[in-house]
Amino acid sequence: MEQNNYLWNIKNNMIMGALELRDSVLEYINTADERLLKVVKAVIESYQENDIVAYTIDGKPLTRTTYKEELQEAKAEIKRGEYTSQEDLEKESNNW
Repeated sequence: MEQNNYLWNIKNNMIMGALELRDSVLEYINTADERLLKVVKAVIESYQENDIVAYTIDGKPLTRTTYKEELQEAKAEIKRGEYTSQEDLEKESNNW
């Protein structure tokens, strides 16, 4: 019972700590000048770049940065004419 209370207190303190931290950060943001806001925005965007936003057909996770790189490569392939048209794909599938 004592251990359960200890774990509850740790969890509760972590939650309260996060809430207090959020409030404190919001106070800074609400009174920040443009320079600080730009820094905060850059930090958040950098943090989000490492989020997994998609998966390859093989199940490999893609971060936001990698996903954008994959999109740019796909666009480059299309510009180079490296794609299969719907018509060609249908013809090819008839031979399967």
